[in-house]
Amino acid sequence: MSETLLDTKPLAWQPALETIATSEAALRVSSLDTRASALERYRITTANRERPGRYWKIDLDQIESQAAERAVDVAHAEFSGGNARGLILRDLESATRDNAAGFQSAFGRAIAHAPGKYAALTQALQRGGAFVHVPADVCVDEPIVITYRASRDTAIFPYTLIVADQGCSATIIERYESDANVFIAGITEVVARDSSSITHTAVQRLPEDSTVFSTRAALLERSARLSWAVADLGAHVSSTTVFSAIEGTGADSHIAALFFPHADQHVDFITTTDHLAGESVSRTLIKSAASGDGQARYLGNIRIAATMHGCDASLKDDALLLSPRAHIDSVPALEIAANDVKAFHGATVGALDDETIFYMTTRGLERQEAERMITLGFFEPVLEYFPTNALREELRQELARKIASA
Repeated sequence: MSETLLDTKPLAWQPALETIATSEAALRVSSLDTRASALERYRITTANRERPGRYWKIDLDQIESQAAERAVDVAHAEFSGGNARGLILRDLESATRDNAAGFQSAFGRAIAHAPGKYAALTQALQRGGAFVHVPADVCVDEPIVITYRASRDTAIFPYTLIVADQGCSATIIERYESDANVFIAGITEVVARDSSSITHTAVQRLPEDSTVFSTRAALLERSARLSWAVADLGAHVSSTTVFSAIEGTGADSHIAALFFPHADQHVDFITTTDHLAGESVSRTLIKSAASGDGQARYLGNIRIAATMHGCDASLKDDALLLSPRAHIDSVPALEIAANDVKAFHGATVGALDDETIFYMTTRGLERQEAERMITLGFFEPVLEYFPTNALREELRQELARKIASA
């Protein structure tokens, strides 16, 4: 999306930056000059700020102004699982202090491909985060779980960096959790080196008085494989960007995501895959539903650079409207500058099929149960990308709760 300039005005987050300037640990991760520059980028950038359409009722300026009055807390990362030889699981600031292997060469590489307003805000105000380094040729059998817990009425800016060395494999599950009313702007970076295989799963089920902006960016080297699986189900306002930059031939990026705004929730979801190397593959699959006054926008982008021949890319987005007041905009796009490629995109937006519901009721099901079964089945192709049975069942239960309230 294009970026334009805002009128000059006082910057509400400046006091938060001044507080961070007193933290030696925070400044080890990123200098004050770097943070000030990021805060200026945040100020002048309008990308993602535009209301997605006439149905969008949220004033982001007001939300940010109120959020800036909160206490900025440290984003403490809690780790579980992932026991393997040489695996490094550290908080971001101690990884910087101890010059953890792989940190300096990877930090900032992926996010440089996905600049945006809220990524810049996180870069400016980051305090706390997680560092995961999977050594070469190590297979981590058990999923690594990273949980960020935010206190009520606070703002946190977590930064997760995952470095996957040559030939390794791992699954990472990342969660944001809180009791109530938090503001979160977070970044996740993945650097997937040659022939590595990483599954990254993000689950967001924050209370529905919260606001969350997430930027997830990956850099794929030769023959690397990355699978994103994202469930965006909580918060009052949620804006998520998922970005894969494919720099190595033979690399493979999959993005699978689901979101379901209900009541007056608003979701803005963006995916982009940049094919910067030939003979690379990408698959994007999005499933969404909306009920009540739920509103959402999905922007899907696949870009294939000039001379990057032999690429194979597809994007499929399906949206289901469960209320006459609900609305989902779907905007898939292909930008292809190379010949000899395969590229496909498709999008559907519609309501439940009355004939299917009628057929199921003639077999003895109540209409409400038929609608529940159809809607849950609609999400199953995306749920298959989530890595554990327990997680898939957790998401089914949350989807069923939202369906019941439709």
